Amino acid sequence: MKGINYFCEMQQKNLLIGGPGTGKTSVLNELMKLAYECFPEVSREVILNARQKGIDQLFLNKPLLFSEMVLKGREQQYLEANKSKSEIVFFDRGIPDIHAYMDYFKTEYPSSFKEKSKHYKYDKIFHFSPWKEIHKKDNERYESFEETVEIDVFLMKAYLDLGYTIINVPFGSIKDRTNFIINSLSCDL
Repeated sequence: MKGINYFCEMQQKNLLIGGPGTGKTSVLNELMKLAYECFPEVSREVILNARQKGIDQLFLNKPLLFSEMVLKGREQQYLEANKSKSEIVFFDRGIPDIHAYMDYFKTEYPSSFKEKSKHYKYDKIFHFSPWKEIHKKDNERYESFEETVEIDVFLMKAYLDLGYTIINVPFGSIKDRTNFIINSLSCDL
C-alpha cells in the first residue's frame, strides 16, 4: 500500500465523519489518488436514483425509506471491504451517521439502526469539523452552514455514545488533511 511502510495483520477500517460540506469527500478523493481503497458516500447515489424516479428530496419526503436505503448501501460497503485484501480502507460516512441524522430530524426509526451501528465496527474515526470557508451547497447538499453545525453535534454524540475515540482533522489544504490522516494510521488493532 502506497504511503504505508508496515504490515497490518487485520484490515483497518477508517471512517471520515462530519457534517455536510466539511471536506470529507475531497480528502477521500485524495486518498484514492494515493491508491488507498475507499468507499464513497452512499447517500448521494440514493438521492440521484430518487431524482431519476421523480422524487426531488427523498430524505425530506420519506426520511425512513431514505435512511433504510442508505443503511443497506453502507452495510454493503462494509461487507465489500471485508472481502477486500486491502490492509487499510476508508469510508466516507458510517452506519452510525444514519441514526445521528434521524435524531437530528427528530424522526423515529427502528432499534435495528442502532443495533447495526454496534455490530459494524470501525477502527479509527476521523472527524471533520464544520468549516465556513469551504462549506457550499450543491444539488445533493442543501444544508446551510448553520444546519451543518447542528448536524455535527448529533454526529459527535452518536459516535461518542458508541464508545469511539474521535480524531479531529485540523483545517488545512486537502493535501495537509490527507497527510494528517495517513500519519495517524497504525496497526494497533
